[in-house]
Amino acid sequence: MSTLPRMSALACALLLAACPPSRAEVPAGSAGPATASAVVPGGGIQGHHLARHLSVLASDDFQGRAPTTEGEDRTVAYLSGQFAQAGLEPGGDAGGWTQAVTLERSTIDGPVTARLHAGGATRTLANGDDIAVETLRPGTGVDLSAAPLVFAGYGITAPELDWDDYAGLDVAGKIVVVLINDPDFDAAEPGPFGGRALTLYGRWTYKYEEAAKRGAAGVLIVHETEPASYPWATVRNGRAGPQYDIVRANAEAHHLPVRGWMQRHVAERLFQDAGLDFDAEKRRAQQHGFRGGALGDATLDIAFEVKRERVASHNVVGVLPGASRPDETVVVSGHWDSFGIGEPDAAGDAIINGAVDNATAIASMLELARVFAAGPRPARTLQFIALTAEENGLLGATYYVAHPLRPLETTAAVLNMEMWSPDGETRDISSWGKGRVSLERDLATAAAIDRRDWSPDPNLEAGLFYRADHFAFAQAGVPAITIGPGMDQLDGGVEGGKAARADYFSHRYHQPGDAFDASWDMAGPTADTRTVYRLAEMLANGEHWPRWDADSEFNARRVTSDAARAAPARRSTPD
Repeated sequence: MSTLPRMSALACALLLAACPPSRAEVPAGSAGPATASAVVPGGGIQGHHLARHLSVLASDDFQGRAPTTEGEDRTVAYLSGQFAQAGLEPGGDAGGWTQAVTLERSTIDGPVTARLHAGGATRTLANGDDIAVETLRPGTGVDLSAAPLVFAGYGITAPELDWDDYAGLDVAGKIVVVLINDPDFDAAEPGPFGGRALTLYGRWTYKYEEAAKRGAAGVLIVHETEPASYPWATVRNGRAGPQYDIVRANAEAHHLPVRGWMQRHVAERLFQDAGLDFDAEKRRAQQHGFRGGALGDATLDIAFEVKRERVASHNVVGVLPGASRPDETVVVSGHWDSFGIGEPDAAGDAIINGAVDNATAIASMLELARVFAAGPRPARTLQFIALTAEENGLLGATYYVAHPLRPLETTAAVLNMEMWSPDGETRDISSWGKGRVSLERDLATAAAIDRRDWSPDPNLEAGLFYRADHFAFAQAGVPAITIGPGMDQLDGGVEGGKAARADYFSHRYHQPGDAFDASWDMAGPTADTRTVYRLAEMLANGEHWPRWDADSEFNARRVTSDAARAAPARRSTPD
């Protein structure tokens, strides 16, 4: 259960509305970053405000903040009320606080039956323990009988790297077994995929999409904790509840009939029954020229029914119009959703409260909104977006990019926040992945104001660049980063930071243990929020346009809208 007292979150929200936070700590009369810093160190960011928002958003009353549930209703109401109280203007549909995000919801209805036939033996696979499956394809369920299993290495086709795991392999109507990550993860020397840093080819979403193009009946990814960067509990919990997707005209072709994961021990037995050694086949798949093939005579029967419905979730949007260039936008974003109610843990707690992931960032967003709205109006418009359905594949961000409420061409930057650490203040702050974007240098400049450092992502093999909402904006060409906590603790150093992060991902990430504790040290989230404030203020008052580096895959897309940012008409002047 949550470590919080069972005070009603709705009562908390009403109490907050009745007693708005003081603005005495907020800078007044500043003309820019330097002045604001001189007036009030840290721009007025207050740790007790962050803790208060966390205590509400991560309480059991919010039921794990799953999209399209009562938990969403409470979350949206709370965020809208706090945006209004801060002094923002509604930035959603039809002058409201929300943007409706239409989703297709799929829920497994009843049991999953799965039987693996190999080497003359039949074994029953338990969903959640041996495998974890789902489907997003239109229909009433899955019913596959004697579907042949084939091994396709890492499931990658990358012509620019002269790599094709599907070469000569017919997977139509078959279940494809693939490895997680990409071939360079375990390599002694960097290969064509650039070393241990995860590429887009290593993401599970890519593997599903690539197999779907070839008419496969399904994909089962072999789970291993280190190359996946999360334990089996994360996989199981992520598929225990409803699954969501945006509405697609080509959903039948885009989605596999069935997709999911299998435990490594299941894969080892499968390969053994096929007369193969799993580790040897994995090493072979890491070599250029690999060719896949059938896993002996192995076939899979799998069946389950699915309940489908079209539902609406919501992004929550507030804006602070710019004083002199209101048509230019700086976005501050983070996802509000978690996984709702799942399977009970050993203590009987089934609510995945999502305190670190990602109530910490939403608390920061609300505090940033308060400070900016109470201070001098920046030149550019600040747009605060609390995004839905990130945990289901960045769906709220993907929908926003397809239906932007402000032009993407004149959106200067997206500053997305994720998962502040409550384990003590750090000397540094980080951003996810290797972004190859000027915003990384801007973040370093902002951190230096408070004598902090910017640290490149120390865990590039986790592929975090492709796992956060900024990625949807990056694909549309908008300069974007996700900002996360640093690792170098003031009390504990880098080793202490690594230990704290490893403990979180092993025992709380996407699990009921991710709950708020009133004893948390808020110094870290406060310092991180302060650095985001510095960066947002610098960009909102600046003249320059952040840019992708020349070697970024997103640079060409941004160049197509250069004219929109250069047009004289884009600027407006105050009366």
